[in-house]
Amino acid sequence: MGVEAFRKVFLHDPRLDEGGYPSACPFNTHRAGQARATIQTMSLLGGDDRFEAEPAALSRPELERFHTPDYLDALGRASRGQIAPDEALRFGLGTPDCPIFDGLYDYVRLAAGGTVAGARMILDGTAQIAFNPSGGFHHAQPGNAAGFCFVNDVVLGAQILADAGKRVLFLDIDVHHGDGVQDAFYDRSDVMTVSLHESGRTLFPGTGFEDEIGTGEGRGYCVNLPLPVGTYDEAYERAFQSVVLPLARKFDPDVFVLELGMDTLAGDPLAHLHLTNNVLADIVQQIVDFGRPILATGGGGYNVANTVRGWALCWSVLCGEHAGQQDLMIGMGGVMLENADWLGGLRDRVLLANGGRRDSVDAEIAVTVQRLRSTLFPLHGL
Repeated sequence: MGVEAFRKVFLHDPRLDEGGYPSACPFNTHRAGQARATIQTMSLLGGDDRFEAEPAALSRPELERFHTPDYLDALGRASRGQIAPDEALRFGLGTPDCPIFDGLYDYVRLAAGGTVAGARMILDGTAQIAFNPSGGFHHAQPGNAAGFCFVNDVVLGAQILADAGKRVLFLDIDVHHGDGVQDAFYDRSDVMTVSLHESGRTLFPGTGFEDEIGTGEGRGYCVNLPLPVGTYDEAYERAFQSVVLPLARKFDPDVFVLELGMDTLAGDPLAHLHLTNNVLADIVQQIVDFGRPILATGGGGYNVANTVRGWALCWSVLCGEHAGQQDLMIGMGGVMLENADWLGGLRDRVLLANGGRRDSVDAEIAVTVQRLRSTLFPLHGL
């Protein structure tokens, strides 16, 4: 089956547009609904090969496939306002990035449910490409919350696929290292985890360095590509093509799981890379070109407008629309005419990398790429 014939499902429940994280928290839970509204205006939610589905909240047994019972109990108590401050902190709850709010437990179970539903749809053939923009909670650990993440939907979705005998490649292009997912599969060879992220030397969670390559049977199946402050489109693309593509081709996965965090984009208030959504759309296209099923999630992205446009653009690529040539041409016109207001549609304007910083970015990434190729490639016969 060619990828153009794949059925694509957009997973969203309107209840996720209500409540959620408090307004003081940088994690804006209305992004997914806004992305859906944008996508709807593009007529990309219906047709012969596209449809929408509302996921169900995950049950306690489903959550316990990864999370510990005592942590889930604490989540429930916190959601009802019945947890002591010291106990909450022991589970990573009640912090600025993992705040306690009314309905917390039900909200995160529903948000994570979209990713699990997408994995099951891929397995039963209902869809071959699934996108849950409300998912992507890659920092959550079995027994604690971290980094805006309470329930690790990515691990749960990848587990379902791997338990069904599928070789899974998880590609994380969120600006933060996907530590929770890496830890879950660190000693396994049936799930390859690949994370491109701002270096842990300058950004949370302080992990994801080149020497974190897995252990035991998983040695060589954990790939980390830490990036320096100021990384720009062309440098990011070179790193992806030099390291990720050869390993992905060699691993030859049955299915991809993507974390499409948009906090790599220039201007994100919580990070320091200098990307446009054009390179992210190109990365997604290269994954689509493998012709394999894809389970995609959202993730970070704290400039809401940029995140919404980025997710809509990536969904258009997943749908085989490439955001439309007209959209791209409008973007080119905006650059050439030096308009004060950007009218480029979904695509970002082209950004020029800082000349002095560009040289140091190139040099640092070149060293990282060489280290990874010399360390990982021999383990895979490359």
